[in-house]
Amino acid sequence: MAEVKTQARTIAENRRARFDYFLEEFTEAGIQLLGTEIKALRDGRANIAESYAAVEGREIVLINADIPPFKQANRFNHEPRRPRKLLLHRKQIDKLIGAVQRDGQTIIPVRLYLNDAGRAKIEIALAKGKKLHDKREASAERDWARDKARLLRDKG
Repeated sequence: MAEVKTQARTIAENRRARFDYFLEEFTEAGIQLLGTEIKALRDGRANIAESYAAVEGREIVLINADIPPFKQANRFNHEPRRPRKLLLHRKQIDKLIGAVQRDGQTIIPVRLYLNDAGRAKIEIALAKGKKLHDKREASAERDWARDKARLLRDKG
């Protein structure tokens, strides 16, 4: 009989991360969840668009990830934006801490998903910031092109 393979189910993606950062090295990490957080994730409700990972002591912590409360368990609900510890091997943690301290890189969450076994995982990446586009220069150039066209039109 043929073996049926299931796909990981993506819950939340950080699309803006690819726009704001050069993503270099990807790592899969588990997330330490409490009570009803996994039920909220299975419902497909989460947002990691404004989240980031920080080094606290000898641990990596996911900060500002929004997992809304589970409606059917309001008495035992969790804080939506509480810091959540990322579950990694010590070697991986040391590598990430070294990259942050030595190279000034940032740890960015890219994708939150449930793997084939139904466990919540997060894909994180080491990233360097992109040079931001200067809007003042673009708007000054656009204004000058408009004024130049107006002057040439009125003159001729």
